[in-house]
Amino acid sequence: MIIALIANQTTQTVTQTGIGLGSALAMVCSWQRNRSIAWAILAGMLSWLYVIYFAMTRQADETK
Repeated sequence: MIIALIANQTTQTVTQTGIGLGSALAMVCSWQRNRSIAWAILAGMLSWLYVIYFAMTRQADETK
């Protein structure tokens, strides 16, 4: 019982302090397009909004 309680607390801590999937995906997309750390950080803050923007404005050389 105590092991389950410790494991549950550890899981909650990791998920609360980590970055989300949307932020990670946005940063990778931004880096691929701009090659700029500042733009990647901004895209990470915008998260899924940037991912949607990136998907709608992709260029032909970014599809593969």
